Amino acid sequence: MLGIVRAKGALLFDENGKEYIDGISSWYTCMFGHCNDFIIERVSKQLHQLDQVVFSGFTHEPAVKLSEELIKILPENQNKLFFSDNGSTATEIGIKMALQYHHNKGNKRNVMLSFEEGFHGDTFGSMSVSGLSVYNGAFEDFFIEVERIPVPTTENVDAILSTLEARLQNNNIAGFIYEPLVQGAAAMKMHNPDHLNSILRLLKEHNVLTIADEVMTGFGKTGKHFASDHIKTKPDIICLSKALTAGVAPMAITSCAQEVYHAFYSDEISKGLFHGHTYTANPLACSAALASIELLQSEEIQKNIQRIITSHQQFNDEIKNHPKVASTRQNGIIYALDLNVKMERYGSLRDKLFNHFMDNGVFLRPLGSTIYILAPFVTTEGQMQKIYSTIKDALEIV
Repeated sequence: MLGIVRAKGALLFDENGKEYIDGISSWYTCMFGHCNDFIIERVSKQLHQLDQVVFSGFTHEPAVKLSEELIKILPENQNKLFFSDNGSTATEIGIKMALQYHHNKGNKRNVMLSFEEGFHGDTFGSMSVSGLSVYNGAFEDFFIEVERIPVPTTENVDAILSTLEARLQNNNIAGFIYEPLVQGAAAMKMHNPDHLNSILRLLKEHNVLTIADEVMTGFGKTGKHFASDHIKTKPDIICLSKALTAGVAPMAITSCAQEVYHAFYSDEISKGLFHGHTYTANPLACSAALASIELLQSEEIQKNIQRIITSHQQFNDEIKNHPKVASTRQNGIIYALDLNVKMERYGSLRDKLFNHFMDNGVFLRPLGSTIYILAPFVTTEGQMQKIYSTIKDALEIV
C-alpha cells in the first residue's frame, strides 16, 4: 500500500514526495482536480453554517438548491430526486424503484434485465444485475432474478430485438438497468447510441422501466453532461454518484420521471419507498455538488473537455496501428486501447504494466489487457502528453 499525503489538480503526492498524474481521476470522481479551490471555498463556507442534519422530516438549503440545479441539466423527463450516499446504493434504489413500481400497480413483475458484463455496484441488488462474476461469485445464490442480454453491435442488434420481443410477451420483466454507451468495469467497452436506443424504445413499449447507471459516465465524461444526452429515448430512472460531488464527499442521487414517482405517491404508507441513510443529502456534499455543477457548465471546463477529446484523437492516430495494439476506442474524454497480448484481469503482466506507470509518475490501472485514460478535466496538455508517452513506452515491455 502506498501512502498518499497530498493532492492538487491532476497530481497525487506520496509520502516520499513523488508525484503522480491521476490518469483515472481516482475512479472517475475528481473530475475538476483534487483540492479544487472553488469547491473548497463553497464547502468551507457551508461547514461554518450547517454540517449535518438527518434528512427525514427535515430539509435544508443546499439540498433544495442542488435539486433545482441538477434538474436543469438532467434529461428533460427527470423530475424527482432521491438522495443516498454512494453509487452502489444509487443503483440499488433504482432497482427497488423498478420492482416496487410494478408491485404498487398490482402487477407481478419480478425479473430484472441487464447487459452481459455490466457492473452496477457491490450491494446485493446491484451485484445481482452485474455480470462480472469475478466480483460476485460467493453471493450468487442470494441474488434477485436477473436475465442478461448481449451489448448491441451492428451484427447482433436485430437478433437481440427479435429475442427481446418474444421474451417480453411474458410481461414479467420489471426493469432494465444499463451503463449507457460505456461499460466501465468491463474494460471500457463501448456501444452505439442508436443500437441502445432501439432496445430502450422496445422496452418502453412494453412498460419496462429503463434505468441508466450514470455513476461512471455522468457529468461531462462523454462530451455531454450525461451519456443519456446522446440517446433519443430517455431513461425512466438515472443513477448518479462519483463525479456528482467532484470526489469531495460521498453522495448519490437516483432521479426518476414523474410517472415513476406517481406510483409511490399514495395515502397508503406501504406504497412509499422505504429507503434511507444517515448521511443522505449531507449539506457539505450538496455544497460540493453545487460547486461542481457550476464548474461543469463553465466555459473553461467545456473548453478543457474539448481539448482532451482532441488530444485523445491525435494520440489514437499515433498508436492505433502499433503492432502491440489490438484495438482502440474513445467516447468523450474516455479513451481505451486493448493490447494484443493475452493477459489475466489480475495477473503478473497486468501488475508489470501498473508498476511501469507508477514508476514513471502516472497513475493508471489496466483492466486486464485494456489500458484506459479518464483524467480530470483540468489535466494540462503537458500532463496528457506524459500519460501518452508512458503508455507508448509500456508497449515495449509487453
